[in-house]
Amino acid sequence: MKTVPGPTDHVVVVGAGLSGLACALHLLGAGRRVTLVERDPGPGGRAGQVRLGGYQVDTGPTVLTMPDLAEEAFAAVGDSLYRRVELTPLHPAYRAGFADGTSLDVHTDGDAMEAEVRRFAGPAEAAGYRRLRAWLEQLYRAQMRRFIDTNFDSPFQLAHPDLARLAALGGFGRLDARIGRFLNDPRLQRVFSFQALYAGVAPARALAAYAVISYMDTVAGVWFPKGGMHALPRAMADAAADAGAELRWSAEVSALESVSGRVRAVRLASGERIPCDAVVLTCELPAAHRLMGRTPRRPVRLRHSPSAVILHAGTDRTWPGLAHHTLSFGAAWERTFDELTRTGSLMSDPSLLITRPTTHDPSLAPPGRHLHYVLAPCPNTDVGPSAAAWRDLGPRYRDSLVAELERRGLDGFADSVQEEMLVTPLDWAAQGHAAGSPFSVSHTFAQTGPFRPRNLVRGVDNVVLAGCGTTPGVGVPTVLISGKLAASRVTGGPGRRPSGPRPRPAAADLPSTPTGAGAHDPS
Repeated sequence: MKTVPGPTDHVVVVGAGLSGLACALHLLGAGRRVTLVERDPGPGGRAGQVRLGGYQVDTGPTVLTMPDLAEEAFAAVGDSLYRRVELTPLHPAYRAGFADGTSLDVHTDGDAMEAEVRRFAGPAEAAGYRRLRAWLEQLYRAQMRRFIDTNFDSPFQLAHPDLARLAALGGFGRLDARIGRFLNDPRLQRVFSFQALYAGVAPARALAAYAVISYMDTVAGVWFPKGGMHALPRAMADAAADAGAELRWSAEVSALESVSGRVRAVRLASGERIPCDAVVLTCELPAAHRLMGRTPRRPVRLRHSPSAVILHAGTDRTWPGLAHHTLSFGAAWERTFDELTRTGSLMSDPSLLITRPTTHDPSLAPPGRHLHYVLAPCPNTDVGPSAAAWRDLGPRYRDSLVAELERRGLDGFADSVQEEMLVTPLDWAAQGHAAGSPFSVSHTFAQTGPFRPRNLVRGVDNVVLAGCGTTPGVGVPTVLISGKLAASRVTGGPGRRPSGPRPRPAAADLPSTPTGAGAHDPS
């Protein structure tokens, strides 16, 4: 594995999102001095939180899977996620509602899900689910350490027996066809293939290997942190500070000072200069390339994932049909993905993710009120409406979205809204997200594994990249891994840190009032 040459005693990490915080913790655990600089007033990056009237609103991801990946970062400094944040396993992980009026609770416990599939679609589909679950577990084991949690220096690293194992599992076929080998019911096929959209690829064009995301969602478990998802980055920042990191908020980086291809200092917009031995950039790829003064050459222009419109709504009521996470599928499927990724049209029959965090933490809203997060995928600004077009389009789309929610059983939604915030590609673009998408570079074959933008940039000796635009990719679990992989590029590997995550404490051992993130006012 290639590593940063020369001294690496003092590392500046730019950006306090999940990847930057994970990187900082792993660097601290390896004995490095760390200065973390963040342009915002506090940690979180995409996983931020804002106060909307009396509501505390997560502005980024709402689904937490694979918490042991976060625990690994805490363990690097002798700390524990499970002491700092109160996590609740979600049962069901999701509730799926379909256009025909049927619904299905998605359980991560195998026996519970088998029983639910049997109720929903009969014994043959229940048996197919069991075979699918076994395949997902095999797929995860074949991929995780060799193809996801690894630094690639060359495509030749793919030449490994695990590659043959992945091929034997059908990982290089198409996702929807592979899922169809186990499940005949098209509604169930959607439940186990919609996750391809997280990777920015339609299930009909995604590699079956991307079913590893379905494993994380439907087998490994879904969790909710008390205080909202923002509790995770806040706890990570607290742990980093306790381990000796210097945290600099409202500190925007304006330039990197380089001599002979090596960065000697980070300069802030305030004019302050921070000398350093190495730098980890976790900002968006275009911003990172501007700071380095170079953009790596690629034979084909990078393609970005679809974007999303998010309606944050504080309401005076809720609806009993909603779980913590509810997937509301439209009747259309293939056409929906064509609209999102090819024609650039808004979904004519949308599939939506509705999250109600007050299900498990009523303190996120005023007494008697509820918080709903409605995510509608939409084309990015490369293939769909421009960022500027959303200035007029956004309010109209909001109204059509609310009308659609009411048609799907959320009667009175429009009148229930007390506070709201609409986020569109215009807002994502203003935050610096390329193509107006918060989901970064899509996971086409040519943008995956060793073909994805690497975390080392040729011609700059001591700069490492982290975040969803680089290795291994998009999503909370993968950006946590990206921070660890970036730290390994600096330290040369995990030799000076604990060898793995600590055992998860039993529920009885969790504090009733968590310290760290959960104990802070997350506004």
